[in-house]
Amino acid sequence: MAVSPIYYSLRRWYIKTFHWEYWPMWAVYLPVSFYYIYLAMKARSLFFFSAANPSIETGGAFFESKWNIFQLIPTAYYPKTIYVAENETIDKIQLALDAAIINYPVIAKPDRGERGWLVQKINNIQELSNYLATVNIPFLIQEYVAYPMEFSVFYYRHPSCNNGSITSVTFKKLLTVTGDGYKSIEELILKDDRSFLQYNRLKELNKTDFNKVLPKGEVQVIVPYGNHVLGAEFLDYNFMIDEQMNISFDSISKQIDGFYFGRFDLRCTSMEDLKQGKNIAIVELNGVGAEPAHIYQPGYSFFKAQKVLAQHYKMIFEAARYNKELGINFMTHAEFKHWRKLEKEHRLKATRQ
Repeated sequence: MAVSPIYYSLRRWYIKTFHWEYWPMWAVYLPVSFYYIYLAMKARSLFFFSAANPSIETGGAFFESKWNIFQLIPTAYYPKTIYVAENETIDKIQLALDAAIINYPVIAKPDRGERGWLVQKINNIQELSNYLATVNIPFLIQEYVAYPMEFSVFYYRHPSCNNGSITSVTFKKLLTVTGDGYKSIEELILKDDRSFLQYNRLKELNKTDFNKVLPKGEVQVIVPYGNHVLGAEFLDYNFMIDEQMNISFDSISKQIDGFYFGRFDLRCTSMEDLKQGKNIAIVELNGVGAEPAHIYQPGYSFFKAQKVLAQHYKMIFEAARYNKELGINFMTHAEFKHWRKLEKEHRLKATRQ
């Protein structure tokens, strides 16, 4: 089925314009940025955020190493993971996977990167070899966790307090299509706005059988990643927050040295197990650059979202200011420029030409 470039562009523009969850980051954060400037003036530093999580590079604002963060987390809580250095051979990688007892499928993702950048599900050694041939930077290979539910859980604890609290719970509904017995997967994708936005990318990846017709009621996952940029739908599940859930994530978080503010991206077996902190797999832990993702639920008020973001900025400020009193220095302007330079260079060399 051919889709007119003009039709695609106009429909894409309409969806992204009239649904603020798809707006560019600068537009979403523009109103609350004035509050951030006020906090920066109080802190006498634009980069106060860096001290909120002393054990994470840049506080987890940007360009932090996922591998280094995993070294802070007890191994019982995250999937088996290996680090693949730059210019590693496929044979050595396979030996490392065998030694770690990691079987296919796996998830490959850059050690430094965000918002689903270069994340790919790998089903066999040939696909891994293809990924290795295109990616020119260190990356992680993580066993694929087939738990049925995926969530983001945002946690905050003031450094002076014994206990913290969960501020946001987001259920990540993976991008799927549901068969009707006569439409092709391609037609189903084009029918829905959320999957339509992924259409060109899915075409380029060429991993989906667009001609297949699903039986009525059969659900097929189109994108297996709980990432908003890649089509996942984020739903507000804050109703789950209770004393037991706070206790469970307090227990986990206090085992992570120097971590006070951030978001656990995880998979789990059930909502009850999530509350109990059992049968969960933390696939990523994000620092101050993370968002309370429940605000991206379709129909969520933009103005309410600004209030939520402001509340989280205040949490960062309070943690950072207290840590500053303990001797944790804020990032300097020179350090900020250095990290940004490294990030830019990293992006430029990421993929092989």
